[in-house]
Amino acid sequence: MKVLIVYDTVSPMKLTAKVAETIGEYLKEKGIEVDTSYIKDVDHAAVKNYDCLIVGAPTMYFKASSGIMQFLNSLSNEDFSGKLAAAFDTQIQTWLSGNATKGIENKLKKLGFKIAAPPLIAYVAGKINQMQLKDGELEKTKNWAQEIAEVFLKQH
Repeated sequence: MKVLIVYDTVSPMKLTAKVAETIGEYLKEKGIEVDTSYIKDVDHAAVKNYDCLIVGAPTMYFKASSGIMQFLNSLSNEDFSGKLAAAFDTQIQTWLSGNATKGIENKLKKLGFKIAAPPLIAYVAGKINQMQLKDGELEKTKNWAQEIAEVFLKQH
């Protein structure tokens, strides 16, 4: 049972990385083997060796960061049929913010992944270069990771 968490993060506070690490820590507590990797450090050829891929990015200009979409597009020659996946993003809570998870999920489905849980949206607040996760968002992240763990452990 192996899970790969791949994320992009763009702010100096590395908020998307914090969410990815929180997910990874929770899954490890449940006995699941987890590797967490920033997109620039991912071994693209090794992605197929995982049973589950969790992908996260900040919402940038109403969609996922270009880095995470480039990563997903680089996987297009692989077949991931039957493997699990999930998406998460970090974003400012406003009706105008858009959503990174829609594009990530659509790409994961096209690659053949089965979506294990509805996407996680972790909200951030604050001034530019001083953003922080809103209160309760890491707890929400752990609850989401629990949902992923339950689905994953049922299948393996």
